[in-house]
Amino acid sequence: MTGLNDTSSIRALLGSRRSASPKAMGDPGPTPAQLTEILNAAVRVPDHGKLTPWRFILFEGEARAKFGDAVKARWRELHPEHGEESLGFQRGMFLRAPVVIAVVSTATAHPKIPQWEQTLSAGAVCQTMLIAAAALGIGCAWNTDWIAYDLNVAKVMGLAGHEKVAGFIYLGTSTAPVEDRPRPDPSSLLTRWGQA
Repeated sequence: MTGLNDTSSIRALLGSRRSASPKAMGDPGPTPAQLTEILNAAVRVPDHGKLTPWRFILFEGEARAKFGDAVKARWRELHPEHGEESLGFQRGMFLRAPVVIAVVSTATAHPKIPQWEQTLSAGAVCQTMLIAAAALGIGCAWNTDWIAYDLNVAKVMGLAGHEKVAGFIYLGTSTAPVEDRPRPDPSSLLTRWGQA
């Protein structure tokens, strides 16, 4: 094992990382060993107070279609005017990638650790999973969509009342070229405090 903060190749990855499209993912997904490596990296994020204010829900195999049935049923309740094409799209959202991991923020009130810091830690988990997957050559994307915010879907997922979906991490093999997009110039976003 290398030492902590090994800088042998991370700079190149951070300077070139790009999400793959969940609409263009296929098999294979990560192996069990790769999935373990991704999750091991994810739990190394900053976590003030060592609260572990997040957890994971894995969707793979037939569980993706079963969850899709529940999503489809909920979409039908919300949008009874929508036809089979729309319903089919909703049902198939998790079928776009071989593996989907829900990162669930479990942030709660704490006498010393603000909830906002706990929530940010869950966001850091999502980003770290993307970096770890990209380092392994696995196509990955961080999405939410409406299902992350629907209370009925949250119940289907088994979320407690205080839990929220920080993101769905799609993992698979990109079936289309991954192309970059325009990025902002960091200097245009930077101000120096105390200078006019």
